[in-house]
Amino acid sequence: MTANATAIQGRAKVDAEKTEIRDCVIIGGGPAGLTAAIYLARFHLSVTVFDDNTSRAASIPISHNLAGFPDGISGAELLARMRAQAAKYGAETCLDRVTELQNGDGTYVVSSSTGNILARAVLIATGVVNRRPSIPSTQHDEAVARGLLRYCPVCDGFEVTDKTVAVLGAGSNGFQEAVFLRSFTKDLTLVSPERLDGLSRQQRARLVELGIAIKQGPLTSIHLEQEAIRITTETGSLVFASVYAALGSDIRSELAAGIGARKSDDGCVLVDNHQRTTVPGLYAAGDVVIGLDQISAAMGQAGVAATTIRNDLCKITTLVRR
Repeated sequence: MTANATAIQGRAKVDAEKTEIRDCVIIGGGPAGLTAAIYLARFHLSVTVFDDNTSRAASIPISHNLAGFPDGISGAELLARMRAQAAKYGAETCLDRVTELQNGDGTYVVSSSTGNILARAVLIATGVVNRRPSIPSTQHDEAVARGLLRYCPVCDGFEVTDKTVAVLGAGSNGFQEAVFLRSFTKDLTLVSPERLDGLSRQQRARLVELGIAIKQGPLTSIHLEQEAIRITTETGSLVFASVYAALGSDIRSELAAGIGARKSDDGCVLVDNHQRTTVPGLYAAGDVVIGLDQISAAMGQAGVAATTIRNDLCKITTLVRR
């Protein structure tokens, strides 16, 4: 984050005990939440973003598939620019985690450690949390920063073209990711983190057909080397240029579900074509809903959500310039 963006964010930090009703509170400070904040602020609506600094985008060393950045941009820099842009148009930021969401009579109460805020509408943009391999946090973060450990083959499969790659996963998650990556490299191994790999006979046959090796678990260690990453199981160790963790993720949909919003079987918040949830006045965008977990997709959903929020608010209040 740049010093200027930090200063802007500091000035925008909200007093959560305000009695005024915000037009919209956004829960989540990732690409979806910040895109919506920019739109809503430019609609001349009052908007507060709750950002608990857990956006997955922040951990991206550099993204090369985001349109408009031909030389790439880091996730941290992208978020800093978006925060500054939202603040420029009047969006407020509260650097805190929302602990409770209550649905009153046409008004939402958003609670955090700094108090309560009232809102006419709420956008859930809380995203998901990756399930990490069992390695120390500092080692994990170093591996991600160096491109030795990766989470998104859609984002950066191009970067491992023709390199020695492992997929760490079991069952359908591991199988699907390995098959996806096969179009980038022929030197591919699926490593099960446990003794049982969860693969069906048909899946095993498909992996063999594609020339994807299978390494049985359990995983005993992951070690970072100078230009590679070493995975060791009970049957030996292998060295790779990159390892993709395909261990699944946890969807942060608890706040929406807590006030009755419907979820999919895997926990995503269900929305209509305009990002409305099944609860009036509650919207959702980004990785917390069903769709492609990509920054560009999150931004698109956020633009739809913000415009829907603006139009829906017009039905219950008069939006005119004074």
